[in-house]
Amino acid sequence: MQIFVGLGNPGAKYAQHRHNIGFMALDEIASAHGFGPWKSRFQGSVSEGRFGSSKVVLLKPETFMNLSGQSVGEAMRFYKLAPEDITVFHDELDLAPGKCRIKKGGGHAGHNGLRSIHAHIGAEYQRVRLGIGHPGHKDAVARYVLHDFAKADQGWLDDVLRGIGDGAPDLASGDTGRFMNAVALRVNPPREKAPKAKRAEKPEEQAPAPEDTRTSMQKLMDKFK
Repeated sequence: MQIFVGLGNPGAKYAQHRHNIGFMALDEIASAHGFGPWKSRFQGSVSEGRFGSSKVVLLKPETFMNLSGQSVGEAMRFYKLAPEDITVFHDELDLAPGKCRIKKGGGHAGHNGLRSIHAHIGAEYQRVRLGIGHPGHKDAVARYVLHDFAKADQGWLDDVLRGIGDGAPDLASGDTGRFMNAVALRVNPPREKAPKAKRAEKPEEQAPAPEDTRTSMQKLMDKFK
Protein backbone atom coordinates (compact mmCIF):
# COMPACT_ATOMS: atom_id res chain seq x y z
CA MET A 1 0.00 0.00 0.00
CA GLN A 2 1.10 3.55 -0.73
CA ILE A 3 0.02 7.12 -0.13
CA PHE A 4 0.24 9.67 -2.93
CA VAL A 5 0.24 13.17 -1.41
CA GLY A 6 -0.52 16.29 -3.41
CA LEU A 7 0.53 19.63 -1.94
CA GLY A 8 -1.56 22.78 -2.17
CA ASN A 9 -3.85 25.08 -0.24
CA PRO A 10 -7.56 24.32 0.32
CA GLY A 11 -10.36 26.51 -0.99
CA ALA A 12 -11.62 27.76 -4.35
CA LYS A 13 -9.50 30.93 -4.26
CA TYR A 14 -6.31 28.84 -4.35
CA ALA A 15 -7.49 26.11 -6.75
CA GLN A 16 -5.66 27.36 -9.86
CA HIS A 17 -2.55 28.66 -8.10
CA ARG A 18 0.87 27.40 -9.19
CA HIS A 19 1.39 26.23 -5.60
CA ASN A 20 -1.56 23.86 -6.06
CA ILE A 21 -0.21 21.77 -8.91
CA GLY A 22 0.12 18.86 -6.46
CA PHE A 23 -3.63 18.95 -5.80
CA MET A 24 -4.24 19.08 -9.56
CA ALA A 25 -2.07 16.01 -10.12
CA LEU A 26 -4.07 13.95 -7.61
CA ASP A 27 -7.37 15.12 -9.08
CA GLU A 28 -6.20 13.87 -12.48
CA ILE A 29 -5.14 10.48 -11.10
CA ALA A 30 -8.47 10.05 -9.28
CA SER A 31 -10.45 10.99 -12.39
CA ALA A 32 -8.38 8.95 -14.86
CA HIS A 33 -8.51 5.75 -12.81
CA GLY A 34 -11.96 5.84 -11.23
CA PHE A 35 -10.86 6.31 -7.62
CA GLY A 36 -13.50 6.63 -4.92
CA PRO A 37 -15.14 9.90 -3.83
CA TRP A 38 -13.12 12.37 -1.81
CA LYS A 39 -13.73 12.12 1.94
CA SER A 40 -12.49 14.18 4.89
CA ARG A 41 -9.81 12.29 6.83
CA PHE A 42 -6.40 12.93 8.37
CA GLN A 43 -6.90 16.72 8.30
CA GLY A 44 -7.29 16.47 4.54
CA SER A 45 -9.26 14.99 1.64
CA VAL A 46 -8.76 11.33 0.81
CA SER A 47 -9.66 9.20 -2.21
CA GLU A 48 -8.89 5.47 -2.39
CA GLY A 49 -8.33 3.19 -5.35
CA ARG A 50 -6.25 0.36 -6.78
CA PHE A 51 -3.75 -0.25 -9.51
CA GLY A 52 -4.11 -3.98 -9.97
CA SER A 53 -3.70 -5.53 -6.53
CA SER A 54 -1.94 -2.47 -5.08
CA LYS A 55 -4.01 -0.11 -2.94
CA VAL A 56 -3.20 3.58 -3.22
CA VAL A 57 -4.56 6.36 -1.02
CA LEU A 58 -4.60 9.87 -2.48
CA LEU A 59 -4.23 12.57 0.17
CA LYS A 60 -4.64 16.34 -0.21
CA PRO A 61 -3.74 17.96 3.15
CA GLU A 62 -6.15 20.76 4.09
CA THR A 63 -3.99 22.23 6.83
CA PHE A 64 -2.60 24.83 4.40
CA MET A 65 0.81 24.34 2.86
CA ASN A 66 2.96 25.23 5.88
CA LEU A 67 1.40 22.50 8.02
CA SER A 68 1.13 19.74 5.41
CA GLY A 69 3.26 17.38 7.49
CA GLN A 70 0.58 17.09 10.18
CA SER A 71 -1.83 15.49 7.72
CA VAL A 72 0.81 13.28 6.07
CA GLY A 73 2.16 12.05 9.42
CA GLU A 74 -1.30 11.22 10.72
CA ALA A 75 -2.17 9.18 7.60
CA MET A 76 1.18 7.38 7.59
CA ARG A 77 0.82 6.33 11.22
CA PHE A 78 -2.79 5.19 10.74
CA TYR A 79 -1.85 2.84 7.89
CA LYS A 80 1.40 1.79 9.64
CA LEU A 81 3.51 2.81 6.67
CA ALA A 82 7.11 4.01 6.36
CA PRO A 83 8.34 7.21 4.67
CA GLU A 84 9.41 5.06 1.72
CA ASP A 85 5.71 4.34 1.06
CA ILE A 86 4.91 8.04 0.60
CA THR A 87 5.13 9.92 -2.71
CA VAL A 88 4.63 13.69 -2.66
CA PHE A 89 3.64 15.72 -5.75
CA HIS A 90 4.68 19.36 -5.46
CA ASP A 91 5.55 22.52 -7.39
CA GLU A 92 9.22 23.09 -8.17
CA LEU A 93 10.61 26.56 -8.85
CA ASP A 94 13.98 25.23 -9.99
CA LEU A 95 12.52 23.31 -12.94
CA ALA A 96 11.26 24.88 -16.15
CA PRO A 97 7.49 24.78 -16.74
CA GLY A 98 6.44 21.38 -18.02
CA LYS A 99 9.46 19.53 -16.62
CA CYS A 100 8.97 16.62 -14.24
CA ARG A 101 11.60 14.92 -12.10
CA ILE A 102 11.60 12.28 -9.35
CA LYS A 103 13.73 12.52 -6.24
CA LYS A 104 14.04 10.50 -3.05
CA GLY A 105 15.48 11.98 0.13
CA GLY A 106 17.51 15.15 0.32
CA GLY A 107 16.66 18.66 1.47
CA HIS A 108 13.44 20.62 1.15
CA ALA A 109 15.07 23.58 -0.72
CA GLY A 110 12.95 26.06 1.21
CA HIS A 111 9.61 24.64 0.09
CA ASN A 112 7.32 25.15 3.10
CA GLY A 113 5.19 22.09 2.42
CA LEU A 114 8.23 19.83 2.19
CA ARG A 115 9.77 21.49 5.22
CA SER A 116 6.70 20.54 7.26
CA ILE A 117 6.70 16.96 5.96
CA HIS A 118 10.41 16.64 6.79
CA ALA A 119 9.63 17.70 10.34
CA HIS A 120 6.90 15.07 10.76
CA ILE A 121 8.15 11.98 8.90
CA GLY A 122 11.77 12.67 7.95
CA ALA A 123 13.26 13.10 4.49
CA GLU A 124 13.21 9.56 3.06
CA TYR A 125 10.03 9.86 1.04
CA GLN A 126 9.71 10.06 -2.72
CA ARG A 127 8.91 13.32 -4.50
CA VAL A 128 7.51 14.11 -7.92
CA ARG A 129 8.87 17.58 -8.66
CA LEU A 130 6.64 19.47 -11.09
CA GLY A 131 8.34 22.44 -12.72
CA ILE A 132 6.56 25.79 -12.68
CA GLY A 133 9.56 28.00 -13.47
CA HIS A 134 11.02 30.83 -11.41
CA PRO A 135 9.89 34.47 -11.46
CA GLY A 136 13.52 35.59 -11.65
CA HIS A 137 13.94 37.17 -8.21
CA LYS A 138 13.49 35.65 -4.77
CA ASP A 139 11.38 38.59 -3.60
CA ALA A 140 8.80 37.74 -6.26
CA VAL A 141 8.47 34.05 -5.35
CA ALA A 142 5.61 34.30 -2.84
CA ARG A 143 3.39 36.29 -5.18
CA TYR A 144 4.33 34.04 -8.11
CA VAL A 145 3.41 30.73 -6.50
CA LEU A 146 0.24 32.17 -4.93
CA HIS A 147 -1.10 33.25 -8.29
CA ASP A 148 -3.12 31.45 -10.95
CA PHE A 149 -1.35 29.78 -13.85
CA ALA A 150 -1.33 32.07 -16.88
CA LYS A 151 -3.48 31.24 -19.90
CA ALA A 152 -0.28 30.56 -21.82
CA ASP A 153 0.56 27.79 -19.33
CA GLN A 154 -2.63 25.80 -19.90
CA GLY A 155 -1.26 23.75 -22.80
CA TRP A 156 1.80 22.31 -21.07
CA LEU A 157 -0.04 22.07 -17.73
CA ASP A 158 -2.77 19.91 -19.26
CA ASP A 159 -0.14 17.72 -20.93
CA VAL A 160 1.81 17.21 -17.70
CA LEU A 161 -1.30 16.35 -15.69
CA ARG A 162 -2.54 13.88 -18.31
CA GLY A 163 0.90 12.30 -18.40
CA ILE A 164 0.80 11.89 -14.62
CA GLY A 165 -2.57 10.19 -14.95
CA ASP A 166 -1.21 7.89 -17.67
CA GLY A 167 1.87 6.94 -15.67
CA ALA A 168 0.35 6.65 -12.18
CA PRO A 169 0.10 2.81 -12.28
CA ASP A 170 3.81 2.61 -13.19
CA LEU A 171 4.72 4.98 -10.37
CA ALA A 172 2.76 2.82 -7.93
CA SER A 173 4.59 -0.29 -9.15
CA GLY A 174 7.97 1.37 -8.61
CA ASP A 175 8.79 1.78 -12.30
CA THR A 176 9.75 5.45 -12.24
CA GLY A 177 11.31 5.25 -15.70
CA ARG A 178 8.03 4.27 -17.32
CA PHE A 179 6.22 6.92 -15.30
CA MET A 180 8.60 9.60 -16.57
CA ASN A 181 8.22 8.28 -20.11
CA ALA A 182 4.43 8.55 -19.86
CA VAL A 183 4.73 12.22 -18.90
CA ALA A 184 7.28 12.87 -21.65
CA LEU A 185 5.03 11.32 -24.30
CA ARG A 186 2.31 13.82 -23.40
CA VAL A 187 4.57 16.84 -23.16
CA ASN A 188 6.71 16.02 -26.22
CA PRO A 189 4.85 13.51 -28.36
CA PRO A 190 6.96 11.91 -31.10
CA ARG A 191 6.62 13.61 -34.45
CA GLU A 192 5.46 11.65 -37.46
CA LYS A 193 8.31 11.00 -39.84
CA ALA A 194 8.00 12.80 -43.14
CA PRO A 195 7.67 10.42 -46.10
CA LYS A 196 10.95 9.88 -47.91
CA ALA A 197 11.24 11.70 -51.21
CA LYS A 198 11.16 9.42 -54.21
CA ARG A 199 14.41 9.06 -56.05
CA ALA A 200 14.44 10.81 -59.40
CA GLU A 201 14.00 8.29 -62.12
CA LYS A 202 16.95 7.93 -64.47
CA PRO A 203 16.24 8.96 -68.05
CA GLU A 204 15.72 6.02 -70.34
CA GLU A 205 18.97 4.86 -71.84
CA GLN A 206 19.14 5.24 -75.60
CA ALA A 207 20.41 2.41 -77.76
CA PRO A 208 23.88 3.27 -79.07
CA ALA A 209 24.03 4.48 -82.70
CA PRO A 210 25.34 1.82 -85.11
CA GLU A 211 28.99 2.20 -85.99
CA ASP A 212 29.62 3.96 -89.32
CA THR A 213 31.88 1.63 -91.31
CA ARG A 214 31.94 3.65 -94.59
CA THR A 215 35.23 4.81 -96.07
CA SER A 216 35.97 8.50 -96.50
CA MET A 217 35.32 8.21 -100.25
CA GLN A 218 31.95 6.53 -99.70
CA LYS A 219 30.90 9.24 -97.21
CA LEU A 220 31.80 11.93 -99.75
CA MET A 221 29.94 10.20 -102.60
CA ASP A 222 26.86 9.71 -100.36
CA LYS A 223 26.61 13.46 -99.84
CA PHE A 224 25.97 13.99 -103.58
CA LYS A 225 23.36 11.28 -104.00
